[in-house]
Amino acid sequence: MPHYLSQVAYSREGWQALLANPQDRIEAVRPAVEKLGGKIKSAWFAFGDYDVIVILEMPDNVSAAAIAIAFAGGGACKSVQTTPLMSVQEAVQAMKKAGESGYRPATTSARAA
Repeated sequence: MPHYLSQVAYSREGWQALLANPQDRIEAVRPAVEKLGGKIKSAWFAFGDYDVIVILEMPDNVSAAAIAIAFAGGGACKSVQTTPLMSVQEAVQAMKKAGESGYRPATTSARAA
């Protein structure tokens, strides 16, 4: 199954709710992820622009988008960013395909040909 990086930043209201009722939000969202056919592979709270980082395994892009929309639509998040991930093997395959694509950059030598 494809993997996705989900980065979530809580809104002020989201943080207020967690301060009033501290809880493990990873376990709270696990049923929604699983209902869409996915799995939470790992998760962390973080410093910086995003408060929560989650690696998800989802059946497809539509399912990954669905959980991102659910997170964003709930009101507790001010930002949700989802990034599709590739394995190292997939990246090497992509590099090989790129080399075989015949693409030529717009350079002086490319225009002359």
